[in-house]
Amino acid sequence: MNRPVIDPTTIDAIDVHVHVEQDGHGCLSLDQELLDASAAYFRADQDRTPTVETIAAHYRERRMAAVVFTVDATTATGHPALSSEEIADAAAAHPDVLIPFGSVDPHGGAASVRRIRSLVDAHGVRGFKFHPSLQGFTPNDPAFYPLYEAITEAGVPALFHTGQTGIGAGLPGGRGIKLRLSDPMLLDDVAADFPELTVVLAHPSVPWQDAAISMATHKANVYIDLSGWSPKYFPPQLVRAANSMLRRKVLFGSDFPVLTADRWIADFATLEIKDEVRPLIMKDNAVRMLGLG
Repeated sequence: MNRPVIDPTTIDAIDVHVHVEQDGHGCLSLDQELLDASAAYFRADQDRTPTVETIAAHYRERRMAAVVFTVDATTATGHPALSSEEIADAAAAHPDVLIPFGSVDPHGGAASVRRIRSLVDAHGVRGFKFHPSLQGFTPNDPAFYPLYEAITEAGVPALFHTGQTGIGAGLPGGRGIKLRLSDPMLLDDVAADFPELTVVLAHPSVPWQDAAISMATHKANVYIDLSGWSPKYFPPQLVRAANSMLRRKVLFGSDFPVLTADRWIADFATLEIKDEVRPLIMKDNAVRMLGLG
């Protein structure tokens, strides 16, 4: 499906990591215990469950675009996922500021592969989001390669949560969520085996930051998004890499709503980033990664 795409000249920045946490029917993306735990982890006191319409208004006021998505972890959590189809269709009403990504349950087999194709062809989805820890899957297991084959054929990127997560943080056993599944080095296999697939490693990948930097340096198809952490807490090696060999491989992302773009940008302003690198991170790299240029 050909839908209007954002004109990069009309915006000042692209936030590549924004969560839709509530649909138009009042259904939430996670159960209340997990929502509360992540809000406590991020010390977030703003609206924790924004809708597509709320997000569109928020980013339009700031002359920014936002990549929006949910995470389908139905099998792993037992909680019904929000509909990526509904999110994409709602985002289509705001083509000046919203870029919809889809999400499929990785345990869905052939049905998830078909859904990937349908989300792109019938609903205009421009990428896919995975959260290996929350979705309970090992991303380099060949059993999941048909998902990546379909995404590669569609010519859109795949964005993977990496590193620790605020979901389940502080709960007994972290609610069973296993951090090791989000070790970015598991995605090195995926990036190597699918060289035409753009892979985005979401977040500073603590405690595996060096692995993420190594991958993005080594593989042309790997990017890093800077969401989920205030820039004032970025590992120093990430700041050095962003200022030098990865200046064209790192992307502005907030992790809205738990971390707002306003807070992220305010803290980013105090970071020792070269003047010529800032526009690359804030917009230009995302324009290239998303194929908007």
